[in-house]
Parts: sequence; structure tokens; C-alpha cells
Amino acid sequence: MKFGIATFVTDEGIRPGPLGRALEERGFDSVFLAEHSHIPTSRESPYPGGGDLPRVYYRTLDPFVALTAMAGTTTGLLLGTGIALLPQRDIIHTAKQTASLDLVSGGRLLFGVGAGWNREEMRNHGVDPRTRGPLMTEQLHALRALWTEDEAEFHGDHLDVERSFSWPKPVRTPPIYLGGESEAALNRLAEVGDGWLPRGHTSFDEIRRVRDDLAERGKPDVPTTVFGGEPDPDVVAGYAEAGVERVTFLLPTLPESETLAKLDELAKVVTASG
Repeated sequence: MKFGIATFVTDEGIRPGPLGRALEERGFDSVFLAEHSHIPTSRESPYPGGGDLPRVYYRTLDPFVALTAMAGTTTGLLLGTGIALLPQRDIIHTAKQTASLDLVSGGRLLFGVGAGWNREEMRNHGVDPRTRGPLMTEQLHALRALWTEDEAEFHGDHLDVERSFSWPKPVRTPPIYLGGESEAALNRLAEVGDGWLPRGHTSFDEIRRVRDDLAERGKPDVPTTVFGGEPDPDVVAGYAEAGVERVTFLLPTLPESETLAKLDELAKVVTASG
């Protein structure tokens, strides 16, 4: 079992460089950073977790800037987005950002993506919430082309990229981890994903069911990383039995000294989970 951290890096917490160094020193193999471009004050979309939207959602740093800072203070830490809100992003800029990060980090990007839940946020980017899923599927096909082909193009119902040169290319094609547990998300995973990023509330039985279903669709042993799993050795053991490759623990956004103390607590769970 591998262990990582999922967190929101904001202007009010530990800076990304020291955080990356601290994670690597404590034996975590990866970090996954959340993304929100902005939060419209209308607040029409209810927070999926219930209650008021936590303050960290308003204040996230750009994940690619933060992960680049982490790359500079680490040597092996895998650098993940958890999750990048792909339908809100220009896919050509995203291809360049992801490939650039993968290049400067020596091939350490894990690209976690999702369709998003904040409808007013996506509308501000010119995205119709009703078609964000099909758009995202096309974006992922286009992204692979831009990463891997010298002259890339894509033509779909929601996205059109004319034949283009796009550099840099990544060191290796970054694995695409699909977030979400809905039928649409899982169909997208079967079509174009490399790994699955289910949230921590997903049951062991559901993880087994999905992995069996993917195997029947020709995708056996899909790498599975639990996002925000409970830091309990018994729970970790249950994930391992369900075929999970990696568990990430949610790290609260705190000043540096408090963050380091919390990481020490989580590192003890990793040791106990042996």
C-alpha cells in the first residue's frame, strides 16, 4: 500500500515548498492538490459536504504553480491534482501546463480530473453544466493527442483543435485519474482514464464492484487511489483487500508548525498500517 496526502494549499497555510519537503521526509509518496478558479458569491450550488462552504475553497493557489514549487524541494514525490476541474479549463493551455510540470519534475505528474459540482463557477467559464461530462471526455482525448503527437488535432461535438504543434511534451504520458463514483464518471474512466480516484466515503464493496466491472470492460487492475481515506489502520487494511493501490489522507490547511505536527500524526498511521 502506498500513502499520500490530499489538501488545499492556500495563502493562509503552509507554503507549498516546505509542505512538499515535509511530505517526502515523512515517507508519503504523493500529494494531490484541490482546484477552484474562484467561487461566485451567489453560492447557488449547495456544498456537497453539507453546510457552509469551507473557507479553503475560496483561497486555493493555482495547483500547477503550487506543484511546481513542490517539485523544486523534492526528488521523488509524485505531484497530483485532486482534482483539476477540466471542463472549466482551456485544453491547449492545460496541455502545456501539465507537460511543463511533468518535464520540470522529471516525470512525476499524476493528473487527477473531474467534472466539478459548482455550476455557477463553471458557467463563468462559459461551460454549460449539462454538457460538461461529454466535453470533458473530448478534452481528455484531445489532451492525449497534444501530449503525444508532433502534429496533434481533435474534432468532436464540443471541442475542436486544428492540427497544431504543441510543446513541451511530458517526460512520460502522465496517468489520468478520474474522480467520481457516478455512472457517467465510471464510463469515462473505462473509455479514457488510467486510474480511479474515488472519495473516502466509497465502500469497500463498491470499490470491488467497480474494479470487477472495469475488468469485464477490458481494464483489469486499474490503479485506484482513495481520496481522503480515514486514517485508521483497520480501514486501510479494508482498502488493501478491495484492491486499492494508494490511500491519501486529508490534511487540514494550517500554518507550518501545526501542519508539521499533523503530518507527524498521519505518519504514525502509515507506520501502524505497515
